[in-house]
Amino acid sequence: MGDEFDELREIFHIEAEANLDDLEHILLQLETRPDADDDLLFGMLRAAHTLKGNSTTMGFDSVAEVAHALEDSIERLRDGSLAISVPLVTTLLKVVDGLRQQIRTAGAQGRQPRQGPGRRLLDLLAEVQSTAPAAEGPDDAGEEQNGVAAEPVPAGSSGTTAGGLRVGVEKLNRLLDLTGEIAIAQGRLNSLLSDDAKADSSLAGSLWQLDQLHAELQDQVMQARMVPLGPLFRQHIRTVRDVALKHGKRAALVIEGQDVEVDTSIAEQIRDPLVHMLRNAVDHGLESAQERLAAGKDGLGRITLRAFHHSGSVVLEVADDGRGLDRERILARAIERGLTSAGSSLTDQETLQLIFEPGFSTAEAVTELSGRGVGMDVVRRHVRALRGTIALHSEPGQGTTITVRLPLTVAIITGFTVGVADESYVIPMEAVEECVDLPAEERDSSEEAGLLNLRGDPLPYVSLRSLFALGNGAPPRLSVVVLRHDSHRLGLVVDRLLGETQAVVKPLSGQLQSVPGVAGSTILGSGRVAFILNVPALVERAMAGR
Repeated sequence: MGDEFDELREIFHIEAEANLDDLEHILLQLETRPDADDDLLFGMLRAAHTLKGNSTTMGFDSVAEVAHALEDSIERLRDGSLAISVPLVTTLLKVVDGLRQQIRTAGAQGRQPRQGPGRRLLDLLAEVQSTAPAAEGPDDAGEEQNGVAAEPVPAGSSGTTAGGLRVGVEKLNRLLDLTGEIAIAQGRLNSLLSDDAKADSSLAGSLWQLDQLHAELQDQVMQARMVPLGPLFRQHIRTVRDVALKHGKRAALVIEGQDVEVDTSIAEQIRDPLVHMLRNAVDHGLESAQERLAAGKDGLGRITLRAFHHSGSVVLEVADDGRGLDRERILARAIERGLTSAGSSLTDQETLQLIFEPGFSTAEAVTELSGRGVGMDVVRRHVRALRGTIALHSEPGQGTTITVRLPLTVAIITGFTVGVADESYVIPMEAVEECVDLPAEERDSSEEAGLLNLRGDPLPYVSLRSLFALGNGAPPRLSVVVLRHDSHRLGLVVDRLLGETQAVVKPLSGQLQSVPGVAGSTILGSGRVAFILNVPALVERAMAGR
């Protein structure tokens, strides 16, 4: 009975999160649509009613009581005796947040929700119930309010389920580990067959069939790990609303590309960077409504959060239509904080990139949201950890766009394996342009770094042997793997080219996490461990040393 109840409780928590998400999304729509049709309000009522019924079934009486009181408030919205306003929506959102916290805390501690938090939520709803009917006319709602506007989102959407089915991430990770173990076993079998010239042809045929089945299994596992970005994006409608209200601004979040899918691990790891970028856009990017109107703009600022696929990667953009970045102010603050010297000559892009430096901030004072010099450096660090890149574009008076380019998955990559000394390294294939021989004269002049003439274009190169201090003893013939990161190219000198491989990425732990130029590890078909190289870090390190 205990196992069955635990399973029922898990289902309850999943459905409760979905219903609370629906309530939050509809409330954010109502804030800018005071004349919303009854279908929208009925969707809100349905979510609250379902939550009440499920809570009663599970014996969670305090949650059911709050949900019932919430139903009463929604009924008053439906019959017109209660008008939608920013303060009302704020109060109801607090109730939703309180219910969410109450249910999550109870789930984490394995017990029923306490009555105490429920009483505070009931008091909030009692205040709503005692509110006198508002005068006719949307005086404090819609686009005339001093709050935020949110683009409509479909009722019934949820950030906790996909197609009504939830699969544990731990199970997906285990499936992925198993496919990796199969790949290792395949590599060993292939090695044994290649060493035995008399290997039976039927064995070779069976191994070929095994390869095909493994490839299909791996593809199915990766498909199961893919999730749409829409639920994650929609969560940030609330982020933009709350930050804008704190700053007395008006803002709308426009979402594009909700159906774009990424690996579940990327969706989780990009969550915090998105929060930082959106907060930064509202705080530093958008002007106040008065400033916008004086500049000939709409008083309502807009932030666009979009996703799309491009060249085998997923691209995320956060674009605002605000004031744009002030280059002079950025440079002055960077000099003040010792991030660059007064006499340095920086390009426009190098100046913009200063906002990603640790400790950088243009805020005049420390507030709850900004001024501590943390935020955008966290974004860059997270993006690099995902083997991604980040770029900035800003036009004075027009706005700023932050573009993040990420791989579709960080679980399995197509890599190019190279050898140096007795070690093997894997380079993500998307960073590899071509491979060429290192000219003899370059080999004789320097083993560490140099400049190569690649069909008339200069190509800086570094030796992987010297970067990782693998000692002397390089072979007479060396190869250069030409890598690209953003607009930069770098040649990586290696001993051997070992070819393309499918690598299951294993995270680094302990002291290995701080090794520069290494993004992870993998197990090769031979059973040996190989490091996966962090190309952006290698390129930036080489460019900084020029």
